[in-house]
Amino acid sequence: MADEIRNIVKRVQLAYTVLFCMVFFIIGFIIYVQYVDPPEKESGISVKSEKIEARRGSILSEDGRPLAMSIPYYQIRMDCMAPNKDTFANNVGALARELSELFGDKSVQTYRNELLKYRKEGKRYQILGNRTVDYSELERIKRFPILKYGANRGGLIVEEKSKRNNPYGRLAYRTIGYINTLGVGVGIEESYDYYLKGKAGNQMIQKIVGGEWIPVNMHEVTEPEDGMDVRTTIDIEIQEAAEDAIRNQLSRSDVFEGATAMVMEVKSGAIRAIVNMKKMKNGTFDESFNYAIGQPSEPGSTFKLVTLISLLEDGHVTLESPIDVGNGRWQYSTHTYVDVGRGLGLIDVKEAFAKSSNVAFTKMAVQYYGNNEKAFVDRIINMKVTDKLNLDIKANGITRMLYPGETGWNKLTLPSMAIGYAIDITPLHTLTFYNAVANDGVMMKPYFIQSLEKDGKVVEYFDPTIITGSICSKSTIKEAKRALRYMVERGNKAYNDPRYQIAGKTGTARILLENGRYSDSEGYRRHQASFAGFFPADNPKYSAIVVMYTGKTKANFYGGAWAMPAFKEIADRIYATRFEWKEPVDGSRTSPSDNPVICGGNVKAERMALSMLRMSDKPVLPDDGWVKFVSDSTSVKCITIETEDGHVPDVSGMGLKDALFLLENEGYKVRFSGYGKVVSQNPEAGCELKRKSTVNIVLEPDIEKKNRNEKK
Repeated sequence: MADEIRNIVKRVQLAYTVLFCMVFFIIGFIIYVQYVDPPEKESGISVKSEKIEARRGSILSEDGRPLAMSIPYYQIRMDCMAPNKDTFANNVGALARELSELFGDKSVQTYRNELLKYRKEGKRYQILGNRTVDYSELERIKRFPILKYGANRGGLIVEEKSKRNNPYGRLAYRTIGYINTLGVGVGIEESYDYYLKGKAGNQMIQKIVGGEWIPVNMHEVTEPEDGMDVRTTIDIEIQEAAEDAIRNQLSRSDVFEGATAMVMEVKSGAIRAIVNMKKMKNGTFDESFNYAIGQPSEPGSTFKLVTLISLLEDGHVTLESPIDVGNGRWQYSTHTYVDVGRGLGLIDVKEAFAKSSNVAFTKMAVQYYGNNEKAFVDRIINMKVTDKLNLDIKANGITRMLYPGETGWNKLTLPSMAIGYAIDITPLHTLTFYNAVANDGVMMKPYFIQSLEKDGKVVEYFDPTIITGSICSKSTIKEAKRALRYMVERGNKAYNDPRYQIAGKTGTARILLENGRYSDSEGYRRHQASFAGFFPADNPKYSAIVVMYTGKTKANFYGGAWAMPAFKEIADRIYATRFEWKEPVDGSRTSPSDNPVICGGNVKAERMALSMLRMSDKPVLPDDGWVKFVSDSTSVKCITIETEDGHVPDVSGMGLKDALFLLENEGYKVRFSGYGKVVSQNPEAGCELKRKSTVNIVLEPDIEKKNRNEKK
C-alpha cells in the first residue's frame, strides 16, 4: 500500500515538473519574441513594419508653376508563380520580346531564358528590366503578354517611388535648393522641409525565400499624408530676364568668378528674382553659391547713399552744398583717398554723388562726424542698414560694423565707412535699403515665400512685413531720390532711357585677399562691381541690385561699366513684358469679340466671369457643377462636365487651378507641365482609374491669343 502511494506521488511530481518546464519555456519564448527578436512570425515567415514615404510637396512660382516637384516613377517586379502553367508557357516568348524592346538591355532569348529560370526557381518578387519606368511606360507594360492579367493572374507587381524634378532646370536653383541622400540640404527645400515632406505612412512587409521583402496584404496600411506645396514670390519671367542678363555679362570677360542679381517688388518686399552664378571648374557658371544672402562684403560706393542720407537728415548739407575735391586726392592720417580720373575741383554734393567722389564723401564724414563718430554709426543703426533680416529661408551671411571705442576702430574707420569700406553687409541688405528709399522711407522685409498650400487651397498666407515705417524724413527721401536720379541722368547718360526713368548708384570695391590686404605682392587685386537702384524713378515698382565678383587681376572693374549694363538689361525686359506702370488701353471705342476664348471651370466662377463680358449672345450655364466652352467663328457653347466616381473627369480647356481642384477632389494625384490651359490629359477623360493614381496634364498658352499677339 505504501509503495502504491509513493508511486502515485512520484507520478504527480513528474507531471508537475513537466508542466512547470512547459510554462517556463512558454514564458521564456514570449520574452524572447517580445524583446530579443521583436519581428512578428507568421507561418514561420519574418514580418516587420516599413515606412511609406509621403509625396513631397511642390515648390511653386508666384503664379503657381512648379519650380521643383516630385515625379513618380515605378519599379516593375513579377511574381513568376502567379500565372498558370499554360498562360506562362504560351506567352513567355512574347513577354520576353516586349521587355527586350522596352529596356533594350538584353536580347529576346536572354529575357526568355531568365523568365523560365525565375519560374523554375519559384521567384515571387523578381525585378524586371534594368531601370525604373515612367507613367507612360507603365501603361505600356500593363498591356504586355502575361502581365496584362494583373497581379493575381499575371504576377505584375508595381512599386511607386518618386524623384525630385526641376521643370525649369537650374532656374533659381540655389534658392530653391535641395535635400541630399544624407538629409542635408540648402535653400527652400531645407528651410521648408517639415512642410514639404508630409507625414510618412507604414505597412507590414514579410521576408520570403531568397531574402527579399514584400508587402503583406492582410495587414492594415497607414496611408502617408502628402506634403504641402510652398508657393514662392519668384516670378519666372523676371527670373529668366535676370539670369539671361547676368550670363550675358559674365561671358564678356574670363576674369569674373561670380555674380548675383535680385529684383524686389517695392511696395511688398517680395523677391521676384534672385540669381547666384559661380564659376565652376570647367569654366561654366552655375547656381551653386548664394552670394545674395550668404556673402557679406564691403559694398563700396553703393553705401554712399547711406552716408548722403545721414548728412541730409542731420542737416549738415543740401544737394547744392559746395565741396572742394581739389585734384582728386586727399591725405587723411596715414591714408590717401583718391578719386578716379582727374580732380573735379569745386562741385556740389549731388555732383559728388553722381561722380562717386571718394574725396568728397570722406571729407564730409570727417568734417561733420569727426568729433562725434557715434552720431554717424547711430544713424546707420537707426536706419536698420545692418539689422538681421530674419529671412524666411536660412541664411548664413552675418553683417559686421564696428562701433566707436571697440577693438579695431581707428582714425580711418569713419572716412572708410563713409565710402563703403570697414563695414560688411550682404547684397540683400543693400537692396533692402535702396528699396526703402524707393518706398518713400518704408523699409519692407524681403521675403521669398508667399503661402503654404494643400490640394490647391491656401493653408497659410504670409503678408508683407514692415521693418520700419521710416528710415528718415520724407524731405530727405525726396532729396535722396533726386540724387539717385541725377546720378543716372548725368553720371551715366548712356543708360538714361527716355521710355522710363532709372534711379540708382554704382559701386566699386576692392575685395580683401587671404593676406588681409587689397592686393598681393605682385599687384593683383579682386574687385566687386555693383549697381543698385529702382524703376520707374517717378513711381517705383521694382528695385534691383547687380553685383559682379572678379578673380585676381591687375585691371580695374567699375560698377558703371559692368554691373549697370546688366541692371539695364533686366529693367528693359521687365519694362517690355510688364504693363503695370503704363497707361491702360482705352477700349471704349472697340467692340468685343462675340467668341472669346474662355477657360473651363466651376459654374459659379464662370457665371461671374461671363457677367463681365460684353457679349451679344452669352452661353447658357447650368445651375451648378463644372463646365467647359467650345467657340467657333460665330458663338461660344457651354458643355457640362460629367463626373463619375472611379472615372477621370474631363479637365481639357481648364486653367491649372481648376484642373487641380477637380482632379484632386476626385481622389487623384496630379502631375503637370507647362502653363496656360490644359491641352491634353493622360489617362483620357472617362477612363476608369483607381483613387490615388496619377493623372498627367499638359498646359499650353492659348494658341489663338498667342498668334494674335505675334501679329501685333
